[in-house]
Amino acid sequence: MEFTGQIGLIWEQTKVPLVVPVLKVMVILCLAMSAMLFIERVYMGIVIVFVKLFRRKPEKMYKWEPMKDDVELGNLGYPMVLVQIPMYNEKEVYQLSIGAACGLSWPADRVIIQVLDDSTDPAIKTLVQVECQRWASKGINIKYEIRDNRNGYKAGALKEGMKHSYVKQCDYVAIFDADFQPEPHFLTRTIPFLVNNPQLGLVQARWKFVNSDECLMTRMQEMSLDYHFIVEQEVGSSTHAFFGFNGTAGVWRISAINEAGGWKDRTTVEDMDLAVRASLKGWKFVYVGDLKVKNELPSTFNAYRNQQHRWSCGPANLFKKMAMEIIRNKKVSLWKKFYVIYSFFFVRKIVAHVVTFVFYCVVLPATVLVPEVEVPKWGAVYIPSIITLLNAVGTPRSLHLVLFWIIFENVMSLHRTKATFIGLLEAGRVNEWVVTEKLGDGLKTKLGGKTPRKPRFRIGDRVHILELGVGAYLFFCGCYDLAFGKNRYFIFLFLQSIAFFIAGVGYVGTMVSTS
Repeated sequence: MEFTGQIGLIWEQTKVPLVVPVLKVMVILCLAMSAMLFIERVYMGIVIVFVKLFRRKPEKMYKWEPMKDDVELGNLGYPMVLVQIPMYNEKEVYQLSIGAACGLSWPADRVIIQVLDDSTDPAIKTLVQVECQRWASKGINIKYEIRDNRNGYKAGALKEGMKHSYVKQCDYVAIFDADFQPEPHFLTRTIPFLVNNPQLGLVQARWKFVNSDECLMTRMQEMSLDYHFIVEQEVGSSTHAFFGFNGTAGVWRISAINEAGGWKDRTTVEDMDLAVRASLKGWKFVYVGDLKVKNELPSTFNAYRNQQHRWSCGPANLFKKMAMEIIRNKKVSLWKKFYVIYSFFFVRKIVAHVVTFVFYCVVLPATVLVPEVEVPKWGAVYIPSIITLLNAVGTPRSLHLVLFWIIFENVMSLHRTKATFIGLLEAGRVNEWVVTEKLGDGLKTKLGGKTPRKPRFRIGDRVHILELGVGAYLFFCGCYDLAFGKNRYFIFLFLQSIAFFIAGVGYVGTMVSTS
């Protein structure tokens, strides 16, 4: 009791001169960041309304004519297309992507399928090679390429793939990750944009998730990614002809890649890196939202955490490396520079992550313990509510899950914020690349329609200390608010703490035994 009393005394003595001023500054900073995010979301919402009202489809913004057979030229009337499929130990999905690429509707003598296999498992390498040989025996021009190292990871594989002599005859390159399955008409929809518009360097399609209903976590991911594609990519394409290449389900003009300096492995977002550099050279991009390519969402929590680390750390690191280069560039307008630096990078890739965690999981709960500091209602309730609704409109079928989405996004914001600072400070894990695990049909096959045995895990694989620590902090603040506070935040704090506890013990997503 004496020890507890001493802690209480120290808290009272330090609260007013030290804690209160610091917390007030934090509240002001968080409110400023919330306002930035709010303005950005409203701006994008207005743009999307105009795009829909005036039916600004890509085919109307750019010249688009279907490829026609030429009697005299024959198939030579079609440009030569390279299709790259980078993969790494993709046992569960390699057949899907290779089969889909080989089924693309394009003259067989005007397309080259290039499988870039960085697999380290000899058995998987053999399976992929045999699959390529199987398609080659059917008359498909397919190349199986390997290298003796994994330098540069995906960027290194794509860069190495472009060095082969047969690539010189190609005008365009389509890129698909190992779990992506393009429809047969993919090339006939995208290539005409590049053929008829010499200023276009990239055509990006939308992702369609085949396993979004697998578990609650995949539904949450679908909500976030639908907003990215339906709003963010559409806005960038319609207003500035610029957006981040998604690394897959897109077609590049090879000359645009070369002019931009080719693939670079200096960050974990080689796709965004290339897109920004190509844009600074004056190339324009177009997003085709009604062209969808099937793919798989990570359905295990560890796979999703690793993916989010890469997607949060990489952009922050790239921003640090390219900010001055963007400012000094003389080929693009001042307005486009502002859009890329402020909207694309600063607000969406840094502020969005930091304010979500720091404000709603640290500062707001702390005001319960320090009643001298108040957060205005517009900052604590109204702005986040409007931002949430604007985010949720991308997936109307999941509107009833919006509460789950909020608390899940707050949990993931811890990991994203940590990754963002690692990227900005270029700390230890800045260039860590963990390939996102894909289950494909493997899980269903293993289960065989029967009730699976409960998988066994090592404690270290499941327990996440940071999430448990934040959960304990929020639970304590909730209890304090319930007992002594006037803010009535305790319902939110208890719900959020439960979410952190669940994530902390790894009870999120699909459970797959590693044995």
